[in-house]
Amino acid sequence: MDIEKLYREYFTPVYRYALSLVHDPDLAEEITQETFFRALRKINDYRGEASLKVWLCQIAKNLCFDTAKRQSRTTPLAAREDDDSAGYYELPAGSGSDPEEQLLRKQTAMKIHRVLHDLKEPYKEVFQLRTFGDLSFAEIGELFGKSESWARVTYYRSRMMIKEELDEDSM
Repeated sequence: MDIEKLYREYFTPVYRYALSLVHDPDLAEEITQETFFRALRKINDYRGEASLKVWLCQIAKNLCFDTAKRQSRTTPLAAREDDDSAGYYELPAGSGSDPEEQLLRKQTAMKIHRVLHDLKEPYKEVFQLRTFGDLSFAEIGELFGKSESWARVTYYRSRMMIKEELDEDSM
């Protein structure tokens, strides 16, 4: 297997998925690099039951969870609560946007992230895999050991839950 081709083809989707989980571009890149390193070491364990993209995203997901566990043990709770940037990454600003528009976008993004954070599983993960990880419904279903239809329905329901929460907040 050509690791360079694998890296070129799957770096972006794995990075986007890691970013959706950790909300920190530098950490997401580090996790993505480690994902490919581990994949290279474990390539003989790949049985082909899932697509390479799904397999790599599963490795990235495990690394994200390991990192979160490690950080929660080493970061004092007060420091985590005081960090305004925790769990947030900037959305790219539109060209020529004024400060008010940028502030509104940031506030809207924060509302969405808060609602998403409180969403129950599997809705939360399916939404993240589809929206941020750019996985197809077939790949999401494969990752969960379910059908493509299950992934579509779960994604649709998660979108409706998020929309309802956002609508309630705006009242």
